Amino acid sequence: MKLLCICALLLLKVVFGDSCTSGKFTESGQCCSLCPAGFGVEVQCGKEDTKCTPCPQGTFSSSEGLSACLPCSKCPRSIPTLASCSATEDTQCECGSGYFFLSNYGLCAPCSKCSRGQGVVQECGPKGDRQCQVCGPGTFSEEHSSTKPCQTCTQCSDSEVEIRACMPNSDTLCMDKKLHILSRPSLDGTDGTRDTPSLPGGEEVIAGGEASPAPGTPKFTPQDEGGSNNILAYVSVLAAVVLGLLLYVAYKCWRSCKQKKALSKARAAELGTSPEGEKLQSDSGVFLDSHSLQDNQPSKGTKTDSKQDTRLYINLPPHRQEEVERLLQEGGGRGWRQLGAALGYEPEQLDLFGRGEAPAHTLLSNWAQKESSTLGLLCSALAHIERPDVITGLNSPTQGVSVV
Repeated sequence: MKLLCICALLLLKVVFGDSCTSGKFTESGQCCSLCPAGFGVEVQCGKEDTKCTPCPQGTFSSSEGLSACLPCSKCPRSIPTLASCSATEDTQCECGSGYFFLSNYGLCAPCSKCSRGQGVVQECGPKGDRQCQVCGPGTFSEEHSSTKPCQTCTQCSDSEVEIRACMPNSDTLCMDKKLHILSRPSLDGTDGTRDTPSLPGGEEVIAGGEASPAPGTPKFTPQDEGGSNNILAYVSVLAAVVLGLLLYVAYKCWRSCKQKKALSKARAAELGTSPEGEKLQSDSGVFLDSHSLQDNQPSKGTKTDSKQDTRLYINLPPHRQEEVERLLQEGGGRGWRQLGAALGYEPEQLDLFGRGEAPAHTLLSNWAQKESSTLGLLCSALAHIERPDVITGLNSPTQGVSVV
């Protein structure tokens, strides 16, 4: 009897658990209440229901839950504040296009992109990273790195037949019903009938020695003989379409490889004739402070001790910074990632930098915001990863880049 009562109580909790938003209950079986946005938990749900209290100044709670209020974030130096912290929203920092503020690390990180079969439900911006969701019924997304919401599936018209249904990662595939491959052509250019010898009993002789109905009896076209012929025709057309797509993809890959080789040769020739090199393409709207890009202490050809150099990296001229970033980007095994580790960055932070198009620029721009970002410290880190070429480019007064 005791076991039966326990089973009954468990069953009641399972049944009522579906209607309980919090999923937790008091000792008396009452569903625990959630604290609304702008409120935090003062007393956890247990003997009695949850007790909530408004978030004090400097804290916030952006959604319903059973947790305490969170401390507000602070925008780092040289990153402007877009909106101050409130009881229901955290501080919003302006990181620029293509970046969002990651409060856990206190830096601007590149925006994520939705994979194939997913669409954007929240754009990347001051409120956080881009949010993706799998395309639901009637929608699709064929892009491998999408920044758009799911598209509506195509509906085949009355003159078309659907040979592949719409899926989350591909649109509907339709085919014209009037393709010649779906009908048998006539032998004499007429309606498909011809004169054939007949046997006694009113039957006609056809190829192979078999008999067919006499001219007076009804004749069936391939479309009337059943669905098997149509299925074979659809399969043949689908195979031809797939083969054509494969040939097209192979051609595009071959052409892309040729263009890349030609571009590499052109860049190599330009680097051979110009000592300035090529400017890296990056999103310069993030991190950099335009008022501090002037070199207040230009070198006149004399070399100073790198360990005692107290000049700030952010005060270097733009062409020197771009040259250092280019050398680190092309460093192979000892590039920007090893430099970031030597400067004290965690692997998770370096992975975030690597998601952008110019990780070396992102790393150095973020490091330049620190008060200890001196050239002496940077040279020591470069010497630690055995990159004397970058140290030379950092201290050379004649280094520059060509703007492409």
